[in-house]
Amino acid sequence: MNITFCCTGIAPQPWLQGLQAALPGAAISLWQPGAPSADYAVVWAPPQPFLDEQRGLKALFNIGAGVDALLKLRLPPNALVVRLDDAGMAVQMAEYVCHAVIRHFREFDAYEAAMHAGQWAFRKPRLRQDFPIGVMGLGVLGERVAKALAHFDFPVNGWSRSPRAIDGVRTFGGAAGMNDFLSASRVLVNLLPLTPETENILNQGTLSRLQAGGYVINVARGAHLVDDDLLALLDSGHLTGATLDVFRTEPLPAHHPFWGHPRITLTPHTSARTLRGESIAQIVGKIGALERGESIGGIVDPVRGY
Repeated sequence: MNITFCCTGIAPQPWLQGLQAALPGAAISLWQPGAPSADYAVVWAPPQPFLDEQRGLKALFNIGAGVDALLKLRLPPNALVVRLDDAGMAVQMAEYVCHAVIRHFREFDAYEAAMHAGQWAFRKPRLRQDFPIGVMGLGVLGERVAKALAHFDFPVNGWSRSPRAIDGVRTFGGAAGMNDFLSASRVLVNLLPLTPETENILNQGTLSRLQAGGYVINVARGAHLVDDDLLALLDSGHLTGATLDVFRTEPLPAHHPFWGHPRITLTPHTSARTLRGESIAQIVGKIGALERGESIGGIVDPVRGY
């Protein structure tokens, strides 16, 4: 069995060593132009020449949660595209979103600013029922986030393309349920996959349907958000703030208006990082299942985009 590694911007040696230790009988190599054809590939942002050369791949294992960039390339005709089901990212995402929600709800940013100014001041406690949270996207990550938020006794709404049932979460499904979902939510968390249908979905029309004083948390893809629409709704007061982890251009350009905005919290695409050990274990398990002719989870539907 031949496995090739082609992950742009990622140090290869720890991955190669981990894969070799888990699959001692396999030939594991770092892809170089002109390399022999492999059976499986572990990839992140591979160049098109890699895919053009590796036409005989059985499967490509994408080591990040999002596959939107990979699906824009010309893929080998018979290769499965397999995403990580979780690999330690769901708990990280739940931590990040809960932190962002609680920081906003408890007004910890205002307390921090006051303390830095030498002011000892209390703020009136807020009521959780006044801060219903809407989670867009109820896949592995979205479901974990919704359940974590419900644990803190927030009212939690969830929206997905197809109807879902999650304990402790009021769910909405499909285009028909979108407006009701938005109007029932004051805090909006975006965890949707990026597809042609979801690009620019966080826009003036959708965000203005949130309850007054709304708050936006985007941890999916920067192309979901129309930047100017968010800024306009912040200026109007309909939205009170946002936490953004993803951006249309990364790193965020130096002169982008998000930098230094008093009501926007920024982080550098770090809400859920790939954990190498867990990812390798999952990839190796799925390769073994495929070699035995068994079905696996995480196969991407190229038509739906996830």
